[in-house]
Amino acid sequence: MADDVARRLGGGAELEAVRFLIDRLGVSAEEVFKGVTPSREIPTFDEHISRVSGAVAEGTRRVYGTYWRKIVEVWGDRRIDEPSPMEIRHLAEFIKKNVVVRRNSRGGRTAVEHFISAMRCLYSYAVADGLISETANPAARVAKPRRLASTRRALSDNQLATINKIVANSGNDPRLDSILLRLHEETACRRGGALALQREDLDLDGCLVQLREKGETVRWQPISPTLARSLAQLNKDRGSGGQLLRYRNGAPITRRRYDYIWQRLGKSLPWIAAQQVSTHWLRHTTLTWVERNFGYGIARAYAGHDGRSAAGTTTTYVKADIYEVARALSALCGEKHPLAAELASGTVRPRLPRDSGDAPAAPSWLGEPQF
Repeated sequence: MADDVARRLGGGAELEAVRFLIDRLGVSAEEVFKGVTPSREIPTFDEHISRVSGAVAEGTRRVYGTYWRKIVEVWGDRRIDEPSPMEIRHLAEFIKKNVVVRRNSRGGRTAVEHFISAMRCLYSYAVADGLISETANPAARVAKPRRLASTRRALSDNQLATINKIVANSGNDPRLDSILLRLHEETACRRGGALALQREDLDLDGCLVQLREKGETVRWQPISPTLARSLAQLNKDRGSGGQLLRYRNGAPITRRRYDYIWQRLGKSLPWIAAQQVSTHWLRHTTLTWVERNFGYGIARAYAGHDGRSAAGTTTTYVKADIYEVARALSALCGEKHPLAAELASGTVRPRLPRDSGDAPAAPSWLGEPQF
């Protein structure tokens, strides 16, 4: 019992205070805790990771899975209350030195950040289940490396126009690839949002798609009528129902499709391979255009960002609604959108002075749909 108490207190000043009190009382720890139900047995990392892996979301499991497997490999048979913060730091440095070097590698900093986050996730469940105390959480006392600024940026009009042209005229399924890139360019959605789309997430009459993205966020995002019809027709031709985006054989696409697209583009455009351009650059491009032409509040809603922000309290008062997002989308594509029409007519609310002004010209990089 005394050893169990020591483990739960995590040592240090708290344990010394208990020992001092027991000595003053002239009793043993066994006498003090006689009749008290023993605490739960502390699991090993192998056992604990197996349980936590089944409790987290799929996205969390995908990001942290690599690091959890490494922890099991090194510490699988150790109890989770045994490693110290220094041991965690040593393992982090080992992972950093042995990380797979890629063209976009940043010295293993991201690997260390994800490893520490993976450890904190494990211990957060241990604390919640009462396996260890908050003060005994060793991962909480290991600092993450400072995150470097992202190298992603908005693409120029010529760059993106060239990308769209090559995608529409090459590869083994240009129709699918053109629709996929157009979806990202119109909605600025993340890759996971596109892959999660189901047929029921497409509102053909309202020209909307329901996006489910990281953080379990869900929102309806306006798309052009042309894209809405193309998505519906693609799904009808390749397998009605289920995942919206599919190959010709009816199989749903995966993340590998994105790899194929950008590897193919990198062979035609060397700057894409050199700068490691990815789908997320399309998000930067669209949101930059929306912010420059419609302001921060609408760009924030367009991106699907939640109410939390480091930009200050003002963001509470500059929230945009789906009608304003539709107006920006309509200007981006050069097509009328049902929700934008309601905003312009005053059906939704009284027309504002800025609503009567001329909309900015659609960007040249979007152009006519290539599908």
